[in-house]
Amino acid sequence: MEIKKNELVDMEITGYTAEGNGVGRYRDIAVFVPLAAAGDRLRVKILKTAKTYAFGRIDKIVTASKDRVPLDCAQFAQCGGCVYRHISYQAELKAKQQRVRDALERIGGFHELKIRPIVGAENPDRYRNKTQLPIGRGPGNEVRMGFFASHSHRIIHCSECLLQPDEFTAAMEAFQEWARQSGEDVYDEETGKGRLRHLYLRRAGATGEVMVCVVVNGNGVHFEPELVEMLKKKVPGLKSVIINVNRERTNVVLGQKCRTVWGSDFITDTLCGLSFHISPMSFYQVNRDQAERLYTLAGEYAGLTGKETLLDLYCGTGTIGLSMAKNAAHVIGVEIIEQAVEDAKKNAELNGITNAEFLCADAAKAASMLKNRGTRPDVVVLDPPHKGCDASLIDTVAAMAPQRVVYVSCDPATLARDLKLFVQKGYEPKVVTPVDMFPRTAHTEVIVGLSRAMS
Repeated sequence: MEIKKNELVDMEITGYTAEGNGVGRYRDIAVFVPLAAAGDRLRVKILKTAKTYAFGRIDKIVTASKDRVPLDCAQFAQCGGCVYRHISYQAELKAKQQRVRDALERIGGFHELKIRPIVGAENPDRYRNKTQLPIGRGPGNEVRMGFFASHSHRIIHCSECLLQPDEFTAAMEAFQEWARQSGEDVYDEETGKGRLRHLYLRRAGATGEVMVCVVVNGNGVHFEPELVEMLKKKVPGLKSVIINVNRERTNVVLGQKCRTVWGSDFITDTLCGLSFHISPMSFYQVNRDQAERLYTLAGEYAGLTGKETLLDLYCGTGTIGLSMAKNAAHVIGVEIIEQAVEDAKKNAELNGITNAEFLCADAAKAASMLKNRGTRPDVVVLDPPHKGCDASLIDTVAAMAPQRVVYVSCDPATLARDLKLFVQKGYEPKVVTPVDMFPRTAHTEVIVGLSRAMS
């Protein structure tokens, strides 16, 4: 018997999707319900149907899950950021651990693979060291900032986000007051007119230095000195005020040109005992404390003794490879984004690291080039984007025959697919550890240590 749109149905929520929605079943049809918790007994209104699944929303909580906690954020139900603020952090970690297990078993076929307990954050709030806030107009033509609602470009105004440090809230308040007094116009995506596009904030966790970057459709804004003074009065640790020029009709936040209005061109943070200069364009892990835990595990799984050549593919600004350089004979980092490669070279120089080189190239092409020139890495680190590794890259890495591969993944599904290919090439996953890099969100990071099987 089929399920119908607008029908009210009763069900128990038994788990979560990869996006963090609750999952229940009705008449053998999977029903996905946002803001539901495993263990809830709900009355659900069906909003959309297909042959084997449906989408619904909570009409009534009949019996609440023991994992539910009181909501602490007024924007939670509308904002597209957090998905797990309605359950305890321990329940969230359990859900993420299960997501990794499900992916490895169902997609990779790894039913006997032991997965270590997920590395949770000491504090699941206030961890973000970067935010990009779209700017728009609200009721009464008031300037508003916040986050896009899920799957839309509708701005949900947010006076305070619990994932961000207090300094960001202070910067938002100062900027909004300046925008009100200055009368500066706001960018309109449909017409391409208007000036203020995004407020882009960064904070260095170890030093407390804060950068405020205003992304504008133009070369600058009116009353820049007044903006600086208001930010200086409000924002503890303010180190840098920058204008980023983005005149393109695009969803990309940052343009290519930056101008420092006040202070420094960068802020400085420390990670794994190393110093890093962070500019508006620099890639840097959003959760510094969890990044240190992740990189510590990567170093453990790499098993370096000081004699090895380490190949760091998808190296970004070099943070993983540089954190291991002291234990390696030679580090080779590969990244396709030219600015990131330049940042990696500067980071090596800043820390007096002389045994690292960085190449600007596609990971697969660079790996093939290194293989052809006879470079044989002892350890390869992979930290690919969500889509994972191309099969050709895995072929090339296996052909280089490193003793160990350390795979850092931001998507358990593509990780499971790629591990299956590595097994076919003679590599065995020895240790798997999920790391919660982004508490309260649906994202789950996983790090895997693989070893080449003996002939």
